[in-house]
Amino acid sequence: MVENLEDYKVFYHVGRLHSITLAAKELSISQPAVSQSIHQLESSLGCKLFQRTAKGMKFTSEGDLLFRYIERGYEQIEMGEQRLSQMLHLDAGEVRIGASDMTLRFFLLPYLEKFHELYPGIKVTVTNGPTPETLLYLDQDVIDFGVISSPFQEKDNYSFFPVSEIRDTFVAGRKFIQYKNKTLDFTDLEKVPLIMLEGKSSTRTYVDSFLESAGIQPHPEFELATSDMIVQFALRNLGVGCVMKSFAEEFLDSGVLFELRFNKILPPRQICVVTDESRPLSLAASKLLELIRQDTKN
Repeated sequence: MVENLEDYKVFYHVGRLHSITLAAKELSISQPAVSQSIHQLESSLGCKLFQRTAKGMKFTSEGDLLFRYIERGYEQIEMGEQRLSQMLHLDAGEVRIGASDMTLRFFLLPYLEKFHELYPGIKVTVTNGPTPETLLYLDQDVIDFGVISSPFQEKDNYSFFPVSEIRDTFVAGRKFIQYKNKTLDFTDLEKVPLIMLEGKSSTRTYVDSFLESAGIQPHPEFELATSDMIVQFALRNLGVGCVMKSFAEEFLDSGVLFELRFNKILPPRQICVVTDESRPLSLAASKLLELIRQDTKN
């Protein structure tokens, strides 16, 4: 094993230029220093690498074999340095984000648009999933940070900050018009078919927990994968849908759907950005987080 890797650097330049004189000039060292370095490398490897000719330094067969490998390695190092420089200047790199359809659509998307305008060379990958799944991706280093909705299980290594408020609501169509403009009790939900998210999303966990605290054990008629589908089912009068209000805003404004009113308020939740403090963020991910932080502070 060669201890002094500088000898390989000298070997590469002599081999590329076929000249000790030119290699010394390019490396800004003396010709004797170049000759000594080549001699040290040959001694370490136990073979001759060059032979002097009238036209300059010519490879031996051993030198030619070694150069093919050293050339690839040296070029890879240069490419690595160039790539690193691009990343440091934000001309290249990648940001990996975890987000649900809801947090992506109603919060993250404008920031991704702005970030892409500022740093078009950076690749942005978004992995979709509900909050528990996003946190698992964070634990597994699949993503750099997650944009999630509360509530969620906190850990010592998590760092998070709220960025937006979420209001959950119950919406219905004309078939349930008798409930419009009335102050209802949450127990009234037991009289209607409910449409809710399936699985263990933070939204479903939160609403279930709230209803159970009000003495109601929810048994949805329909359990769907997305909030958009809940709105579509409500539009077809298949039941009362439980959704984040923003999903139904368009239809509430037009009057096609209405919002049920209750004698208790379903407390608002928050969209949060969460990172794992035990791992350093890339410069690109840090820049996107900085953009989000600055805007939400303002």
